[in-house]
Amino acid sequence: MDETSGQGRATLVRNGVEFAERDVVLLREIGETGSVARASSNLGRSRARDLSRIETLESAFGDLVERYRGGSDGGGSRLTKNAIQLVNQYERLQVVLSATARVPETVLEGTVETVTGELADVTTGIGTVRGLHDGAEPGDHVQIRIGADSITVLEPAADPDPDSTSARNRLSGTIDGIDRGKTVFTVRVDVDGTGFRALVTKDSADRLALVEGRDVVITWKATATWLAHEI
Repeated sequence: MDETSGQGRATLVRNGVEFAERDVVLLREIGETGSVARASSNLGRSRARDLSRIETLESAFGDLVERYRGGSDGGGSRLTKNAIQLVNQYERLQVVLSATARVPETVLEGTVETVTGELADVTTGIGTVRGLHDGAEPGDHVQIRIGADSITVLEPAADPDPDSTSARNRLSGTIDGIDRGKTVFTVRVDVDGTGFRALVTKDSADRLALVEGRDVVITWKATATWLAHEI
């Protein structure tokens, strides 16, 4: 488990090879110029190194750049459908990270158990968690990212039946610390050794009498849970 805050950059990983922003920039430029050589020149990079990087990426992610000959321009390079999908996936992940860049996150790791439409059930060390996925399949290893602003803290006695609420994820834990701001508190909740962060207004914290050592229940919606997997 880890918790993060601050500006984040997306990274997709397969077989130990990372696909990051630098690679997205290269593929975009190849798509626009129709040439690896022109793309490298425009970006001030080495063509040989870019070709080597493309080979490394293709060894993990599949064909990304298609070379062709002939035509009025004598040939060139174009992105494959796979490359376009990969760039789109990266950009969608980056949008999510940018939107939550200043919100503390809880990050879990687990294995996809089942997939139903846009949602996946993931087995973790603290139970099954449900969240939105982008092409995950059963057996995939994923990270589960939960923003502190999406978690609701409840008294155990007020814990609703899971079938009566849209917050399908719920866990029991104990408050192990509270960082008090002027109007918003960050409540730290321990769930079987895993730390969660939840943002709670001062009024709500006072109303719930939240103090260190108190047992609570945390809930959050599956649609507020993002799965980032090693594809």
